[in-house]
Amino acid sequence: MTDPATDAAALRSHLDTLTTEGFRPDLADVDTRPTLDIARAMNAGDQAVPAAVAAQLPSIAAAVDAVADRMARGGRLVYAGAGTAGRLGVLDASECPPTFNTDPSQVVGLVAGGPAALVRSVEGAEDSADLAHADLKALELTDADTVVGVSASGRTPYVLAAVAYARDLGALTVGLACNPGSALAAAADHAIEVVVGPEFVTGSTRLKAGTAQKLVLNMISTITMIRLGKTYGNLMVDVRATNDKLRARSHRLVAQATGASDAETAEALAATGGEVKHAILVLLGGVDAATAARLLAAHGGHLRAALAAAAAP
Repeated sequence: MTDPATDAAALRSHLDTLTTEGFRPDLADVDTRPTLDIARAMNAGDQAVPAAVAAQLPSIAAAVDAVADRMARGGRLVYAGAGTAGRLGVLDASECPPTFNTDPSQVVGLVAGGPAALVRSVEGAEDSADLAHADLKALELTDADTVVGVSASGRTPYVLAAVAYARDLGALTVGLACNPGSALAAAADHAIEVVVGPEFVTGSTRLKAGTAQKLVLNMISTITMIRLGKTYGNLMVDVRATNDKLRARSHRLVAQATGASDAETAEALAATGGEVKHAILVLLGGVDAATAARLLAAHGGHLRAALAAAAAP
């Protein structure tokens, strides 16, 4: 049986080694400064985040290629995190269905403590390996899937347990942390360590670390979807038009991709049930809606490949 006092002392000692927990003496009087000066200081510190992400681009690209390969074969992308990191994963996952027309089960965000933890702290959840195991068991995780563990410190027990559980099953694992030499990076198949340094408010990793995590998650999901044929160039042609704004956007996307008139665009969208990708293929490939649907299905939804097939003799 471990001694709680000893464990607490060991944790404090470990936190002392983390850059995300570092103290910035230059900000010791920040609460006495004019608001504009505080904003300038905060903004100046934030400039380091894109550079820190840039340093990890080769690792990010390697992880994305591995994720896209799994998803192309039917696997799912699962984010697992606690606190801010978990909420960011849930946010990224929730944006994939409307943006890329993915099924909600294809990209999933898990936050320690469950949905309640999205709006308030669930005490102790991040320290529980059992919760991580239960959450992944509930998803019926398989070796076809990918688990991206997200933890600013790189030591969060919930996240480490999620990655270990996934790896034991043969699933692909990615570790996204904001400290060098992290336990999370060591545990994952692909390590991404975006080192942003001490926070503006000491230890508040919702700040620079959170921004870095958001940027990397944007890359993982967006570039994966590009690799899966969810865009045509930089046009999000798999958008799900579920409201007036998105229907207007769908019309614009078809017009931008094809140069068709408003009337031609509207006719193509009507013929294809509002499917942007299908409508583009109808207009550029000179095929009917049924043929467009068949060609896209035959080429895994990749519009460029379907267009090439439509043009073939």
